[in-house]
Amino acid sequence: MSLTREQMAQRVAQELQDGFYVNLGIGIPTLVANFVPNNMSVMLQSENGLLGMGEFPTEDTIDADMINAGKQTVTTVKGASIFSSAESFAMIRGGHVDLTVLGAFEVDVQGNIASWMIPNKLIKGMGGAMDLVAGAENIIVTMTHASKNGDSKLLSNCSLPLTGKGCIKKVLTDLAWLEIENGAFILKERAPGVSVEEIVEKTQGKLIVPDDVPEMTFS
Repeated sequence: MSLTREQMAQRVAQELQDGFYVNLGIGIPTLVANFVPNNMSVMLQSENGLLGMGEFPTEDTIDADMINAGKQTVTTVKGASIFSSAESFAMIRGGHVDLTVLGAFEVDVQGNIASWMIPNKLIKGMGGAMDLVAGAENIIVTMTHASKNGDSKLLSNCSLPLTGKGCIKKVLTDLAWLEIENGAFILKERAPGVSVEEIVEKTQGKLIVPDDVPEMTFS
């Protein structure tokens, strides 16, 4: 069984560390805000100029003027700061973000990422992704393992225009947690109920499978 969007966000949240400054991209990454451990202090950053995002609002706490980079309404935590997008990108480009979580269309064994354009399709555009992958050392990509047609998104070489080159080391799909080293995907964990054989079948790029691949655990 593949992971739900919420389970993917919960798995990413397990990589958070106390004191981290974290940028969450559009889509699945935004859900990570709902799974920050209660005993952990993490400041979530949005490139439109917000540091200190909280969980998504309820009907009682919604503020239509408080939005993230994806134009979703958000809440703030104690100590939050609002500033210009120019200052936000200075923070990103200056390497002051400890972890970036992004979506992608494709990732390949060289750590290249394609996340902003599909020919002949209307896509929102680059956004802050190019700055994020250039300015962050620690990046997690969240994506489905394969397209709706069953084509792998984990490739030997990206076929779409690149967002960044050689910058991705960690990938979480709806089937597996993988790391990229020495021109190969390394299978670290698999989603509960998902077989190694299915992951191998749906991975087009070189895949290294250890003798023991544990299932992900969720509290």
